[in-house]
Formats: sequence, structure tokens, C-alpha cells
Amino acid sequence: MDNSRRPVGPVDWVQGQEPWEHWWHYLTPSPVHRRLGLACLAVGTQRGRLPAVGPRVLDHHVAVIVLSGQGWFSWDGRPPVDVAAPALLWLFPGVEHHYGPYEPGWSECFADFTGPSVAAYGELGFLDPEEAVVPLSSAEPAHLVVKKMAAACRRGGPHMEVETSAAVHELLVTLRRSRADHDPNGNPVLESLARDACLPLSVPEHARRLSMRVADLRDAVRRSAGCSPKEYVLAIRLNQAKELLAGTDLAVAAVARRVGYDDPGYFTRLFTRRVGVAPSVFREQQSRGPFGF
Repeated sequence: MDNSRRPVGPVDWVQGQEPWEHWWHYLTPSPVHRRLGLACLAVGTQRGRLPAVGPRVLDHHVAVIVLSGQGWFSWDGRPPVDVAAPALLWLFPGVEHHYGPYEPGWSECFADFTGPSVAAYGELGFLDPEEAVVPLSSAEPAHLVVKKMAAACRRGGPHMEVETSAAVHELLVTLRRSRADHDPNGNPVLESLARDACLPLSVPEHARRLSMRVADLRDAVRRSAGCSPKEYVLAIRLNQAKELLAGTDLAVAAVARRVGYDDPGYFTRLFTRRVGVAPSVFREQQSRGPFGF
């Protein structure tokens, strides 16, 4: 067997000094900290001839960012797959996993986290149990966020849990942006929908303009934005309507037409249901003087 592909094993682990370097910090967030939506449970970095992890099962999520080197990863009883940096390994709660580096080792950083917001991030496509190994275009942006978390832990103090909780949100967004299959120039499907959102077009008409089947358009938007094309277009229309209500003196009916609704009554009912207040009330709340400025 090629030594460069030989897993680091137990014999390597017990001989002599520890063949690896590591720094870890564990946190025990309080109930109020957990209500922030995401709570950091641990953060760390390590490099060298790390011992294999598992097989084990955790009760929370972990993002393991492989910064350099190569190794293997197995989850949910599947055969091991090769892992090459830069890459992300997702450890999901309740799912058995087993992984480790090949010789001569690798470097990694990690963050353990939990909280009710994880489910929403899953719906938005930020993490998927079927994609436990994710190639990254670069690990450095995520590494910088983990360094920020580590710095907060080293400082300590009463705001440590809040800082690390905020950083977990940032880490999830950063990892999403760093995926190797993420177009750095933006998503052309979403850009097209955003550009044409205020035109009187149905979802099938949007699909035809994109030379896509309706089902494919729905799948593409769901994977990228975590919602249906209709919901994505609606959010853009409402955002535009808010800008017009807050920043111009256009009548509500004119605002409705600008964002794609010929029936101002329907627009008002839709706006009120989604925003929580009527368009006229929203304008009053956002008023900063003449024309909203």
C-alpha cells in the first residue's frame, strides 16, 4: 500500500509523543443562549497525524473543515470515500460517522453547534444529510470564522456564548458561499427571476424564458434559495414595494403596479398578510420626512 494513502492507525497513536497538535475549547450554553437559535458547543483546530475518529454517534451537528491533506470519511454505514482538502465534513446528530487522515496527516478546524435554527438552515439548503462531504473552493474564509470563534473563547467573558453563537450563523453562510459547486458570479436562475420579478409573468412563463421545465426551475430555486419560485418572486416584489413606500410619494396603487399587481386591493391584502401591517401604515412607520428621506 502506498504510504501516502495509509490511514493513521492506533499503533501510530501510542508510540512516543503525540504526533499531532491541537487546541480545543468546549462551551456549555445556558437555556437563554440556546434561544439565540444556534449555540456553539465546541471549537478547535488540529493538525498532524490525527487518530481516526469513531465509529461514533453525536447528538449535535459538527462542521469539520479539512484545511490541508487527504483522508477518508464514512457515514451512516456507507463505504468510506476519499476526502481531499479543501473540504467540509458534516457530522449529523444520530448518524454514525468514522473518519481520519491518510499519511502524513492533515490539518482541520471544527465547530460543534446545536439549536432550533439548524432545521431552517437545512430547509434553505445550507446542509443536507445526503451531502456529508462537500468540496470547497477555498477553506480559508471558513477558517477565518473559526479563528474568530477561537479568539472569543480565549478572551472569555460574559459575552463569549453570544459571540460564538453569532459566529456559527456566519460560519454556515460562509461555508455555503465556499462550496466548490457555488458560482462566485451568482446564480443565473435566481438572477433572472430577480430581474423579471415585477413583470406580470407566471412561474411557467419564467421557466420558458429560462428554457427550463417548471419542475427543474422549482428544484433549482429550492436548492439555492430554500423556497418555491413563487415565494422567491414574492419576496423580491415585497422588498421593492417597501423601498417605494418608504422612499417615494407614489400612491399605494402606483406602488402595486410597479411591483406587478394591477389590483391594488389584492396587493394591499397580500402586503398586509405577509408584512403584518398595511402599506399605508408601513409608509407612516418608515417616514423620515418628505418622500421618506
